[in-house]
Amino acid sequence: MTEIELKDVKAGEYPDKPVCVTEANFEEFKKRFPVSLIDFWAPWCGPCMRLTPIIEELARDMKGKVVFGKINVDDNQAIAKTFGVHAIPAMFIFKKGEVVDQVFGLLPKGKLLLKLKEHL
Repeated sequence: MTEIELKDVKAGEYPDKPVCVTEANFEEFKKRFPVSLIDFWAPWCGPCMRLTPIIEELARDMKGKVVFGKINVDDNQAIAKTFGVHAIPAMFIFKKGEVVDQVFGLLPKGKLLLKLKEHL
């Protein structure tokens, strides 16, 4: 899995890789990009591992439109609790810093793409 750090993303830039989101940078991440998807995951979660390449492909395919973030729920339990994440993978779509949609479970790339296009 290839994640980049938010501090390495220049202002106005849309990365083509998922961004590592943590409790420390969560607020900045969700407010910084007009449309974003945050994937709540854990390294021990099989469906999460199968979702990772889909998120990576979508980050490349949707560069300039949607920014993708990944939150490890083991390392960032407070955020997971705040959003009521009890099962993973769980994805939240943000628009202008507010949750506009939620997706739970492993979805094929095409279905996730359609869900994202609803918010562009």
